[in-house]
Amino acid sequence: MSAADFALQQDHSSPTHAAQALYQQHHGWLHGWLRYKLGNAFDAADLAHDTFIRILARRDIVAISQPRAYLTTVARGILINWYQRQALERAYLDAIALLPEVQAPSCEDQLLILETLHQVDAMLDSLPAVVRRAFLLSQLEGLTYDAIAVRLDVSLASVKRYMKQAFLACLQLDGD
Repeated sequence: MSAADFALQQDHSSPTHAAQALYQQHHGWLHGWLRYKLGNAFDAADLAHDTFIRILARRDIVAISQPRAYLTTVARGILINWYQRQALERAYLDAIALLPEVQAPSCEDQLLILETLHQVDAMLDSLPAVVRRAFLLSQLEGLTYDAIAVRLDVSLASVKRYMKQAFLACLQLDGD
C-alpha cells in the first residue's frame, strides 16, 4: 500500500476530507493514465473530471480501500462509454457527409440529432439484451412479432412483453 493510499484510509473524519484527499492524491495519476489510453491531454482531463464527479456522488467515499483500483474501474467504464459515443458520432457524421449539401441538416440540428442518438443509445443499453434485440428486430428489420419469436426462439407472449418494456423505455426517454 502506498503512503498516499494509507493517508487516505487514515482520514475518516468526513466524506469531504476523504473526497479532497482522494482528488489531491490521485488526480494527477488518473489524468496520466487516461492520457496514455486516449493519446491526448484534453479528453483525458474531461474523463478524469467525469470520473471524480461520479465517485463524489457516492456516499461512502471513506470506505474506498484501494483508491487507484477503484478509480481505474470507474474510469474504465467512463472510457468505454466515451469510445461508444465517439463511434456513434463518427457513424452519424459519416452518414451526413454522404448527403447532398442542400439536404444536410444545419449544425444546430446536427447537435440536436446527436444528443437524441446518445439518449436512444443509452436507453437501448439499459435494456436487457433480449429486449433490446427484439426491439431492434422489430424497428430496424421490420420483423413481425411472430417472426421475432421464431428468430429468438421464445414465445409470442414473451415478444409482446419485451416490446412493451422497450416501448415504455422509449416513452420515458420522451418524457425526459
